[in-house]
Amino acid sequence: MALEYKELYRIAREARENAYAPYSRFRVGAALLTRTGRVFTGVNVENASYGAAICAERTACVKAVSEGERDFTAIATVSDRGAAPMCGICRQFLSEFSTEMKVITGDDEEHLEVKTLAELLPENFTL
Repeated sequence: MALEYKELYRIAREARENAYAPYSRFRVGAALLTRTGRVFTGVNVENASYGAAICAERTACVKAVSEGERDFTAIATVSDRGAAPMCGICRQFLSEFSTEMKVITGDDEEHLEVKTLAELLPENFTL
């Protein structure tokens, strides 16, 4: 992989600074890598109507898809508290595009956990 996991993690950490989390104070950043080498960042954006909030992973994915990208190889996530395991909705949302993408998170770039999306969501819903 041209872009290393640590670098993708750093990009997610930088993106996290733009998160909008006035309610939970739990800021998350994501960096989604496409097969073409493009990186799309995302942050969580909360709303007073909690159900209207969107996670960082889905923000990055929506940005990528809106730019014509649909072939993803890896995603890194980071929070203010270190590792940011992906929620179930994000796992299902991203599985629409690739169950083999690498999912990277950790307390810092020296302690990364890397799994495939298939490992995190072994029986994703498909049509």
